[in-house]
Amino acid sequence: MAELDLPLREEQRMLRDSVQRFLVDNTRPGWRDLSESLGLAGIALPESVGGFGGGAIDIALVMAELGPALAGADWLSHAAATTLLARVALDHPALRDLAAGSKRIAIVCAASTAAMPIIDAGTVHGSAALVAGGAEADLFLLADRDLLVLFAADGAKVEQRHRIMHDGSVSADLGFTLKAGDGEVLAMGGEARGYAGYANDLILAGRCVEAVGLMQRMIADSIDYLGQRKQFGTAIGRFQSLRHRAADMQLAAMKAAVLTEAAILAVDEGRADRAQAVSAACIEVGDAVRLVGESAVQIHGAMGLTEELSLGGHFKRALAIAAAFGPRADHLARFAEAAA
Repeated sequence: MAELDLPLREEQRMLRDSVQRFLVDNTRPGWRDLSESLGLAGIALPESVGGFGGGAIDIALVMAELGPALAGADWLSHAAATTLLARVALDHPALRDLAAGSKRIAIVCAASTAAMPIIDAGTVHGSAALVAGGAEADLFLLADRDLLVLFAADGAKVEQRHRIMHDGSVSADLGFTLKAGDGEVLAMGGEARGYAGYANDLILAGRCVEAVGLMQRMIADSIDYLGQRKQFGTAIGRFQSLRHRAADMQLAAMKAAVLTEAAILAVDEGRADRAQAVSAACIEVGDAVRLVGESAVQIHGAMGLTEELSLGGHFKRALAIAAAFGPRADHLARFAEAAA
């Protein structure tokens, strides 16, 4: 599988290689595999609390590999939440358990849910829909434009309703009845707005990386199939129309990967063009996953969406990622505003 062209330190190459080796024998890893066997729960936490000390690039390396394994959705929410918590409260007592994976945290922000709850004078009520990583979380970090608050998954104050999505991932609808003082307020006003903006862009960029990994796998599977499937006594990969289709898939994935790399670097370096880079990647990746996925299914024929092949699951997950980016018009407007 092609790799993202990112500037890597030696320990980051070792991280990528270790995840790749692990996934060879563990094609659908669960949380225990990721946290205990690979130690990925603390990848974004500093070494002082038992973490790896990584940043956006490290998260991207892991997401590129977890994407084809359909194991990235919950992990990304945990990674984004721990990144933010460490930034605002480096000495927080929960960090060691989160780094070890004995506790899980999910972030509730505009990019991680289909609808945000209502926040008024320190209270949180209403619901958050389809929260990634929310089904099994022990803690929640709510990152709103005016408030950053940490609270436990207390059934009396937070109702968790699990949702099994069409791509096989599990999200949660959350109902809130939090009063002022029920959670730990970490930031307010403009400071909270800055943290929320960073978390949103980190999640969007991470999903772009996940989608790039899925597209690379779908292309690889399709090229293999073109060489194996025969019609009229010859491999269908010799047909010019299908060769052109494969080239279009590769070109679309390549453009998406380049913009995704730019988005990850903008997030990692805290650049002023972060919003522009992330929205550009979301637009390009959203277009590419449809072209690559639909083409891959057409190349495989009717069996492309059956459970017999992994292709169907990869395409469904890629479509779910594209939908989670939000309206294309919003990203176009954000790009234009940032570029002005």
